[in-house]
Amino acid sequence: MSTFVTTLSQISYLFLLIIAGFVVMKVCKLPSMATNVLSKLVSTLFMPALILTNFMDNFTVARLSSAWPFALAGVIVVTISVAIGMIISRLTAKDDYHRRIHSYCLAFSNFGFMGTAVVSTLMPELFMSYLILCTPMWVVNYSWAVPALLIPSEKKKGFSFKNLLNPLFIAMVIGIVIGMTSLPIPSFLDVSIDALSKCMSPSTMLLTGMCVAKIDIKRVLKIKSIYILSALRLLIIPSIFLLILLIFKIDYGVSLCVLSVLSMPLGLNSVVIPEAYGKDTSEASGMAIVSHLASALTIPLMFALFNMIM
Repeated sequence: MSTFVTTLSQISYLFLLIIAGFVVMKVCKLPSMATNVLSKLVSTLFMPALILTNFMDNFTVARLSSAWPFALAGVIVVTISVAIGMIISRLTAKDDYHRRIHSYCLAFSNFGFMGTAVVSTLMPELFMSYLILCTPMWVVNYSWAVPALLIPSEKKKGFSFKNLLNPLFIAMVIGIVIGMTSLPIPSFLDVSIDALSKCMSPSTMLLTGMCVAKIDIKRVLKIKSIYILSALRLLIIPSIFLLILLIFKIDYGVSLCVLSVLSMPLGLNSVVIPEAYGKDTSEASGMAIVSHLASALTIPLMFALFNMIM
């Protein structure tokens, strides 16, 4: 019961901010360009600051040497997840744009904000290990997935070294260098980066609500793929992992961290990044709303099943 209540509290916080964004957009009648401005701030300032902070704090020699099983698990998870996303998206989407969105949503859950919030609250003793496990996913996410799947490219589809020259990847590289070398940075700079990183979560939630306010909700909620992808992300994929745990004996801490990644709702980058480039985010916003709402029930369910198995 405590797991359910705590998780529901986290979901309620998320949805309060989403509702706030929705109300502000509707009641205050903000211009349509407001979402573009906010999404640009998120993708070029707040999100890079969050990535930089995570890598500076966690990508260290000491932590990587003692937590290599978690890092290895992260590599395996992201490899399989990307493969699953690429395969299934061919069945769930007809055009290239939505196929790439579906691929991203299936490959990358909201393991960042939502995952860290849940793990730090419910399993604080595993929080650092969880961040190490997520490191390979951060690397693949911002070195390949975001540029190739979410950032529009008129010249070339898929991977391009030119796509790596974006604030997200640059922040990740700088964070890795600082973390691995323990390079000291001025305190005022550290405080500034931390302050900007804390803007990421509320800004993303507000942006999601603002994007939802611009779409025809009744029409969007009729899109079947929203429910198909939400079910795959929240029920099918984590359930397959639980079945694997019945067959193979895997370390308890590693298993719990993997489940925490796999059971999170659909990631919000699929809303934030395309919106920054003026792309249609109707379906992505619908998936964000439905999957986050449903996760209030599915996350406690998956954790309960995990405890029964382990």
